[in-house]
Formats: sequence, C-alpha cells, structure tokens
Amino acid sequence: MAIASPGATLRDEQQLIGTIVELMKTEQQFLVSADADGLSNLSPKKLQLAQKMAELARLRHRALGAAGFPAAESGMEPWLAVGGNDELRSQWNQLLAMTREAKELNRVNGMLVNKQMAHTQGMLNALRPAGNGDAGVYGPGGHTAPSGPSKRYLVG
Repeated sequence: MAIASPGATLRDEQQLIGTIVELMKTEQQFLVSADADGLSNLSPKKLQLAQKMAELARLRHRALGAAGFPAAESGMEPWLAVGGNDELRSQWNQLLAMTREAKELNRVNGMLVNKQMAHTQGMLNALRPAGNGDAGVYGPGGHTAPSGPSKRYLVG
C-alpha cells in the first residue's frame, strides 16, 4: 500500500501512539500492584499496536523516499520545510511529543520490571537454605533436596 504524502499517516500514528501510551500507563499500574494476569493480557495488545505503528512508519518512510527525502525519521523535517504546512508540522510535533512520553513510560516500566525481578530473586534466595552451598533447594515435602551430583573428585 503506497501513500501520496509523508504526512498522510500522522493522524493514524498519533491515535496508535496514544493508545500505546494508555496501555503503558495501565501496565505501570499492573507492575506496581504485581498483577501478573493483567500484565499478560496487555502484552499481545501492545505487540499488535507496535506492529501497526511500525507499518505506518514504513509507509511514511517510503513516501519520504519517493519525494526525494531520506526515507527515515530524519527526512520529516526537511520534507516539512518544503512540502508541509502548519497543520502537518503540528501533527508531527505532537507525534514526537507522544513518542517521548511513551519512551519515558517504557523506561519507568523497565525499572519497575527490574525491581520486581530483584524482589522475586530475593524471595527465591530466601527459600534456599543458608550455610552449606551444596544444600540445594527445598523439595515438595519442605525438606532440602540435593542440587544434583557433586563435582568433587576423590584423589587417592
């Protein structure tokens, strides 16, 4: 599917990034409350939206290339200077602002994921018996289970 103008996808891209931002805010709430079910329901939606967003960006890049500009994000500013208008520039600037917001949410959510992982690792470590490094982990009966065969060699 080809588009006539690099600006033709901007409204659709804004709508998609807006939806992604809202999903990321919901994701943040799920991360804070450690709601694994909520998180797992969001992942397919985020993936689908990200794929649509990438497709629209590819279309815009192709249109930029066809218009003689770099077929990348860097081509938008030169194109806007020559072929854009105030409305398209406003849409582009709003898309950039929304993208920055999404990146910041992604950064914060990544920190929350790391915090949850560290907490989970701490809980797993607490389940391991202290002292003897060869003690293993707790088995189904609540008693320590060996961690596997020893790598010690008997030299005699």
